[in-house]
Amino acid sequence: MAPNDSTALRHIALIGNFLPRKCGIATYTTDTHAALKARFPDLRVDVYAMDDHPGRYDYPPEVTRAIPQNERSAYVEAARAIEESGAQALWVQHEYGIFGGAAGEMLIALLDRLTIPVIATLHTVLERPSADERRVMEQLLRRSARVIVMAERGREILRRVHGVGDRLVRMIPHGVPDRALADPETRKPRFGWQGREVVLTFGLLAPNKGIETMIAAMPEIVAARPQALYVVLGATHPNLVAHEGEAYRDRLKALAAEKGVGDHVRFVDAFVEQEELLDYLQAADIYATPYTNPAQITSGTLSYAVGVGKPVVSTPYVHAAEILADDHGVLVGFGDVDGFAKAIVRLLSDPAERALISGRAYARGRTMLWPRLAESAAAELCAVLGHRAPPRIARSSAEIAPLAPDFTAVERMSDSTGMLQHSHYSVPDRHHGYCIDDNARALILMCRMPDVDPVVRDRWTSVYAGFVQFAWNRELRRFRNFMNFDRSWNEAAGSEDSNGRAIWALGVTARDAHAQKHRDWAASMFDTTASIALELGSPRAHAFAMLGAAAMAQAHPGHALSLNILTRFGEELIALLDSARRPEWSWFEIVLAYDNARLPEALLRAGMILDRPDFVAVGLETLEWIGARQTSPEGRFRAVGTESFGRPYADPMPFDQQPLEAQASIDACEAAHAATGDARWIDEAMRAYRWYLGHNDLDLPLASAQDGGCFDGLMPTGLNRNQGAESILALQLANCAISALSKARQIVATPRIALA
Repeated sequence: MAPNDSTALRHIALIGNFLPRKCGIATYTTDTHAALKARFPDLRVDVYAMDDHPGRYDYPPEVTRAIPQNERSAYVEAARAIEESGAQALWVQHEYGIFGGAAGEMLIALLDRLTIPVIATLHTVLERPSADERRVMEQLLRRSARVIVMAERGREILRRVHGVGDRLVRMIPHGVPDRALADPETRKPRFGWQGREVVLTFGLLAPNKGIETMIAAMPEIVAARPQALYVVLGATHPNLVAHEGEAYRDRLKALAAEKGVGDHVRFVDAFVEQEELLDYLQAADIYATPYTNPAQITSGTLSYAVGVGKPVVSTPYVHAAEILADDHGVLVGFGDVDGFAKAIVRLLSDPAERALISGRAYARGRTMLWPRLAESAAAELCAVLGHRAPPRIARSSAEIAPLAPDFTAVERMSDSTGMLQHSHYSVPDRHHGYCIDDNARALILMCRMPDVDPVVRDRWTSVYAGFVQFAWNRELRRFRNFMNFDRSWNEAAGSEDSNGRAIWALGVTARDAHAQKHRDWAASMFDTTASIALELGSPRAHAFAMLGAAAMAQAHPGHALSLNILTRFGEELIALLDSARRPEWSWFEIVLAYDNARLPEALLRAGMILDRPDFVAVGLETLEWIGARQTSPEGRFRAVGTESFGRPYADPMPFDQQPLEAQASIDACEAAHAATGDARWIDEAMRAYRWYLGHNDLDLPLASAQDGGCFDGLMPTGLNRNQGAESILALQLANCAISALSKARQIVATPRIALA
């Protein structure tokens, strides 16, 4: 189908392996690209090649970009490149083993960042997928506007195993080259096969090809047809070579010698190009595929053999059972040595039957030529143009007043142990247990949230405080972080950041807890544990500890350890800024990460406690800088997306945006307002806060006004609908901060410190 109207297909992206990588998917993708360009010369096809060994392959100019298989950031970058290229659709060649992550899940990270329609050719459709294989396949199916299978059985499996409707699935056979039907005798001299009756098997050598069955059948074949020669054409699979070298090929040679047919079995160790392969196929009398996997739904080598009209003897795996049906070939049971011997002897002994099957196969091959595949695929691509990945909930940009703090969702995620980390939608997910990060934040929330029933506040403050206390490992002098649902710890010591957050919570509780008993406990725990901050190296861990130390210094003026933490880490942050600074880069590190605004906030709060105008000045400078980078072209708050992390001196990328960033910015703006009295910082805080309410890149509210919940983030295609502890706490702490700032707006503020 040649596109010829207003929805004309002009530009697509194609993802799969690509030659010179040696595998069947690479050959298929390369041939697909060539077929599209030959049939539609004006169509732009950008090739994104999956790369299992970055730097090994000398890709041709047709390859737009290689995607390192196991580098998640490369998938994100590729998605960005595809979107920016103007491609109208993406065509994925899907095979589990060519994409990174469990069952190739990194592909989904790429697809989730696209707004263009996706079609996927499924080279494997499993009857019994593992849990990971099922999860990834169903994510791919949900994201695809069309899926292509190469056998009708694939459609049936998708319907039965995954519940896929027929409207989504198209059957397009594997493409084959266009060659005239040839007499094998005219082609044998090229390979020195004159006078031999040749049975050929082609493909990357691996145990699942069933070569042992054919070698075991050769003594009976040779006894009946002394000139018989079995040719095994193909290099050993690269993964097998990496594991054991050529040991498998050597075992097959030894088996042939053991069976007394060493002179009748020939191995051609080569990865041949298409034209040479076709020459080999046309010089053979019979093609054999003794494969061992009944579920194999695609075989390019079988398709090529049928395409040149070769009589085929095969095991009845899915693709062979379909393509050789109705006497287009001969099917023999899996591992049936005697069956292969008898079928091959019969065909070699009966030229008329060979010719009849050859003609039938060739006629079937005419329906599978690459131009026909290109036309069918183009028709499907045209049909899906204009499809978009739908947002997961309806858009809304309506103005919403700031939300009152609401403990409902926090309580929903909590039990007598503490606050659970994750949820599935709004339902707590106990599989992931608890962490001190969330319980420390929850403890801070109990100190800050107004209008909570005293009994409720006392109960939950004690629960979250108890978690923090239990997390303290006296022997190692570190806080643990992750706890299983059965209350067993996953580690003896948590990350530096989690230790910093625990110190932060203790300082805030010592200052702000509503009950004296909790303030006394927190002050004692701070004195016991906070010196570990001096052993931490992470800038964010330092910033978290500084926030706790600032609160402790306010609760207990002159507190020596707190003043030491504030002074030392404040000066270290300034030194980091001086080291990383560039004319366009006023930041403490050469990369952006999470909780960015906590770094300037820590300097601002330290500067006010220590009367250090230099700390305040640097805090304001860096907060201005990060605020400018957290702004969309429309002027809305745009949280630095997680896909931006770890990119030296690079502008942030927009997704995935998480609620933690907006809350950190609100708190930092509150600190800037406290330090300067400048009301514009209240406006900046409100700009960040409105992100929760739908003033963001997708016009989608993350806050659930009904129960105080918060979705986990903004993805390119919509919301992450889960409501984890971190997100809920970020919203509720932001509600508390905005409530306080709204009151401050009514007061004439004065600077706490004069800037030098």
